[in-house]
Amino acid sequence: MTVRIGMLGSGFVANFYMLGLRDVPNYELRVVCSPTEEHARAFAEKWNIPEWDTDNERVVKRKDLDLILLAVPNYVHKDLAVMTARAGKNLVCTKPLARNAVEAKEMLDAVKAAGVLHGYAETEVFSPAVMKAREFIDRGAIGEVLSVRSREAHFGPHSPWFWDPKLAGGGALVDMGCHCIEAARYFIGKDNPVVEVLAWGDTLYHDTEAEDNAVLLMHFEGGQIAEAEVSWTSRGGLDLRNEIYGTEGAIFTDVTRETPIKIFSKPGAGYIVEKAEAEIGWLFPPVDEAWIYGYREEMKRFIECVEKGEMPWENFEDGYIVNLILDAAYRSMKSKKWEPVATQELIK
Repeated sequence: MTVRIGMLGSGFVANFYMLGLRDVPNYELRVVCSPTEEHARAFAEKWNIPEWDTDNERVVKRKDLDLILLAVPNYVHKDLAVMTARAGKNLVCTKPLARNAVEAKEMLDAVKAAGVLHGYAETEVFSPAVMKAREFIDRGAIGEVLSVRSREAHFGPHSPWFWDPKLAGGGALVDMGCHCIEAARYFIGKDNPVVEVLAWGDTLYHDTEAEDNAVLLMHFEGGQIAEAEVSWTSRGGLDLRNEIYGTEGAIFTDVTRETPIKIFSKPGAGYIVEKAEAEIGWLFPPVDEAWIYGYREEMKRFIECVEKGEMPWENFEDGYIVNLILDAAYRSMKSKKWEPVATQELIK
């Protein structure tokens, strides 16, 4: 089966989706859609996509598409996901699933009512290093996992809407904390829910109403603890790290600072890494960003699921749980106390 795909969105995430799809078999991307005609046309030309459009609804209702990829800003996730589900189309949505759990619940209800396949494109758990870490955990290499510490940082988002918490759903925590939360669930176990959280967040530098730094502690039902540290004020480009501590060992992942290639350049080396701030001096470029971040593996898995008619193991239920945890974290920022996670609201 050749999976016929329509892409909604033509910006940053859409380009990484295309890089991820580059070596994936058995798909055909037939159309890209953007509300701006110039953007849609340019994206189609860049990636040799045969058609482009400016009407999301027209694309979603096409009869010749098996899968819709939502590579769009947070504030339109809900409406486009609900519309896609009601059109009977399988879909994948980028992270975070929604701006809050109320929106995420509506999206989850819509895909379940429609009976379509739904994938949550949380790249962190599809990163080869993270998946390899989980493999060692499953082997018993570090015994029982007791704690996880994750860091996601750079010097700020690439698009203006990210800086508006009404459009994004929050600041650095919703932007990058969603990665850390799902990494912790992946390492500790999804059958072991987060029951309460304690969070701090503040604006330390940027001119925004959103928090540009945050720290989140998650307490799991089994007693384990996970820490997420996120920042929009970290110089030097993207910083992605995980530390997993067990009763018999530990695992560290670092895919952006401990790279297998190092360059020293006086004239400038060009593009280095996402959100890099310099191209001279000592540089540490990832060998393949789309691969190490998880875009390639997630696209491969989602397409295979459509081929086989199987629900992806990372889906809207996971995205909804992440939004529930994020909502509790934002409550904790205000209350300065541990806040319970509303697990009783999960779909039965």
